[in-house]
Amino acid sequence: MAGKFELYKDKAGEFRFRLKAGNGETILASEGYKQKSSATNGIESVRKNSQIDARFERKTTTSGKPMFNLKASNGQVIGTSETYSSESARDNGIASVAKNAPDAKVDDQTA
Repeated sequence: MAGKFELYKDKAGEFRFRLKAGNGETILASEGYKQKSSATNGIESVRKNSQIDARFERKTTTSGKPMFNLKASNGQVIGTSETYSSESARDNGIASVAKNAPDAKVDDQTA
């Protein structure tokens, strides 16, 4: 099964998206957007930027867990990963985003 973007509204009424891998696991989540069009632009930005390894910011949480952010060309964070148990698991997450994002369909749950 192919990956997909889920576009949804959160409890605060903001638009968000998450990228899910083929197994249904969330591999990237966005911030909240006031406008649906901004969230849709964020999805397109993930599609493009996920193909450039330098746009993945590999980080460690304050508790020492690996995670990553995907950044746009302007340096703005467009998606954040979950925390991982190891750096190799994080790197697999990055590879999964790069593989799934370009062709992922959008499941618009706001319609």
